[in-house]
This record gives sequence, structure tokens and C-alpha cells, in this order.
Amino acid sequence: MLHKLMPATPGQVKHVETLRELVWHFYRALKAYRRRPDPVQPGAFRPGSIGSFRCAPVMGRRKAELLRVLERPETPLHTNASERDLRGLVIKRKISGGTVSRNGRQARDSMLGLMKTCQKLGLSCWHYLGDRLGIGDEDHLVAPLASMVAARA
Repeated sequence: MLHKLMPATPGQVKHVETLRELVWHFYRALKAYRRRPDPVQPGAFRPGSIGSFRCAPVMGRRKAELLRVLERPETPLHTNASERDLRGLVIKRKISGGTVSRNGRQARDSMLGLMKTCQKLGLSCWHYLGDRLGIGDEDHLVAPLASMVAARA
């Protein structure tokens, strides 16, 4: 949100710069906490202790989401992985012009989700589909994806 602000006066420019510095300071502190979680330290990130939440109401509304890393340090502080996962879908949609129907969109999204999940688990999507559809000599040699994802978590 701060990058969209267009300050008009020198005072507003200084205020926006101060907010940006506070946000970056806060982000660096969260990254440090994520590397070395300390059960005593989370209190320092509460809104009363960090000025960035008082100064930026937009961040204050999202504080639970922003502070999730305090409860679960393995939570990434950015969305790069999610955006990278969507990149293939966006490129394919641009090239093909999208889908015609809601069912087509749902089928495409389901297959893409299945392919990405299999890829992250180091599993061949085609082998998984063949196993689930009963193609081959033996039944269900591959474990269900839900149990594989749960085992990784």
C-alpha cells in the first residue's frame, strides 16, 4: 500500500519515508525471529511495541496475518513460492486464450493443482493418475496424495 502513496508536501514525503523505514525495520526483525525463534521475543512484535502498526492502519487490519510467523516460524514472509506456482497457469491461459466454460476452468485448475502437488512431492503425475485410475497390473501402489502431504508437513 505504501508504494501507491503519492505525497504532495515535503511533510507528507517525510512521513511516508518514515513509514517505509518502520516497515522495513519490522520486516528485518521478523526475518531474524524466523531464523532464531525466541519464546520471549513475540511480545516485542505486538502493536503497542512497534510503531508501524499505529502509523499504518492498513497493516494494523492485517496484523494477524503478518504476525503468523510468530506462531509458526516456518511460515514464509513473502508470496514468491505461490506466485511462482501460478506462473505456469497464467502463461498457459494467455497463450490459449483461457477456457470457454466454468467446467473447463475447473478441470484445468484441478489438473494444474494435481500436477504441482505431485511435482512438489517428487512424484510423477502420470504414474499417480495411472495408479488412481487402475491402469497397470497392481492396485494403488502409490499412497493417496493427502497422506503424502500430511507426512511432509
